[in-house]
Amino acid sequence: MPVPRLLPDTVGRPWPSRHQYKKVDNAESSVHHTPEAQPLRDGSFSDLDSEGGLDCRHREGKPPTWRPHWVLFAAALLTTSILSAISGAAIGKWTSTLGRRCAAHTSQYSPVLSNVDVTYAVQQFNGSFMKQNVYRLSASPQADAAWEALGVGYRAGVIGYEEGIRSGLTPAHVQRADKYGGGFFVNVEGMHHLHCLNLVRKALFYNYDYYKKLGTHAFKNDDHILQLHVSHCLDIVRQVLMCNVDTGVLGQVWYNKEHPAAFPDFNTRHKCKNYDGIRSWAEMRQEPPPETLPEDYMKLAASDDVLPDTP
Repeated sequence: MPVPRLLPDTVGRPWPSRHQYKKVDNAESSVHHTPEAQPLRDGSFSDLDSEGGLDCRHREGKPPTWRPHWVLFAAALLTTSILSAISGAAIGKWTSTLGRRCAAHTSQYSPVLSNVDVTYAVQQFNGSFMKQNVYRLSASPQADAAWEALGVGYRAGVIGYEEGIRSGLTPAHVQRADKYGGGFFVNVEGMHHLHCLNLVRKALFYNYDYYKKLGTHAFKNDDHILQLHVSHCLDIVRQVLMCNVDTGVLGQVWYNKEHPAAFPDFNTRHKCKNYDGIRSWAEMRQEPPPETLPEDYMKLAASDDVLPDTP
């Protein structure tokens, strides 16, 4: 029987099924082993001759097979897609909590970090030298209202005992009586810093007389205590600025068309926390005004916890 051959125009078509071929005995096949009709070696396509012919006989018990390259490719593609999705989710989660982790890394712990979604955003500072905004106005109800809206006058709130200890407080700090829920009385530090800056504003030479005449808040005290209060606030602001030293830089611009001169450009960009979120947390946790609270609202102090003088 002649050895079946795939003609050149059949190469690339589906492989013929096994039952299309009859077994060729050794004697017959030995006659027809010509260069044009050699058996495939190792079941590969390496035996294509120069004329495009090949021997389609297969070894006994070993049907021809296709290496499933497309299956391997699909598996690799699926694996890559899954890994990319997992990596993307992990990076997304890491990025979404970056602000909170950055704040935690650079701040003393407080419940604010657990309860406020601290984020950072770029803000343009108003560094104008000649044009004043409401915070720079001379003493007036309008200026006072703007500063009060920042939370400079918020009352203390209460946090749980464990949160207080974790935040750096001690059992010696003032607490609410257990019958009213316990916990520590606290103020958010940032609110106190702005309170201090506001007092320094009120004590400026061009504002002092106005607020001394009003006689409210710190200006109820005599001049000596008022001076101590203002200098305390001044030094608190100094320490805060040094602790959180801004590493940004400011350049200079030209002004005056007729006689150009250089002047610092204070209108710079900064990456800032979401202040309003933190302010809102402090606002919502204020305790009622002191005059409305029962006399036993505070936990009695242990004798060893009472300091001999104002710290």
